Amino acid sequence: MTIQLKALFVHLFTATGAVFAMLAMLAAVEEKWALMFLWLVVAFAVDGVDGPLARRYNVKTHAPAFDGVLLDLIIDYLTYVFIPAFALFQSGLFEGWTGWFVIIVITFASAMYFADTRMKTKDNSFSGFPGCWNMVALVVFALEPNFWVILTLVTVLAVAMFLPLKFVHPVRTKRWRAVSLPMALAWTWFAGWAAWVDFDPQSWAHWGLVVTSIYLLFAGIAQQLIPERQNA
Repeated sequence: MTIQLKALFVHLFTATGAVFAMLAMLAAVEEKWALMFLWLVVAFAVDGVDGPLARRYNVKTHAPAFDGVLLDLIIDYLTYVFIPAFALFQSGLFEGWTGWFVIIVITFASAMYFADTRMKTKDNSFSGFPGCWNMVALVVFALEPNFWVILTLVTVLAVAMFLPLKFVHPVRTKRWRAVSLPMALAWTWFAGWAAWVDFDPQSWAHWGLVVTSIYLLFAGIAQQLIPERQNA
């Protein structure tokens, strides 16, 4: 198989995320939340793998007819933002105006963030919360906190999207990658587990989600506070 064909297959692999997004949306319309999140976890896994593959086969050079970055952003907006926002709104977790507030804030702020040319830092981390509302929504469905807690969390994270706070990319941020990457893989495992058991409150997956989510949320900020040692 030629390098050009391999690069093209990477684009095709990325595009499967749109199919998983549609399957997740169909499940969400029927309020089958566990199934919806299972499809979103599959899409999340695809998103974690396609980037390294794109760089390995240099898709910009060997398959330039398709814009992999644009393709990835379109699918990410569906799976990270649009579908999770719909699920939060439709779930019944909110009362009165709060559901409308959440869905408007998430979709509007994320659209602006995804178009922000400053979203990446020099070390390939994210500048500001990277709009991973799929992860937020899954943890919310698992733990079912009070709707005021969810409302506060959404508001704080929406504001954090545009603050000079660093959030690690588990694959591309080299610093602490030996911890960040296993944490991201563990989060994916716990997320799939939690959805598979239909968010059973007795499941240990909930604790795994809490621990891994806290790390992924605050690791980048910790890196900003802890100076990196320079080699002598």
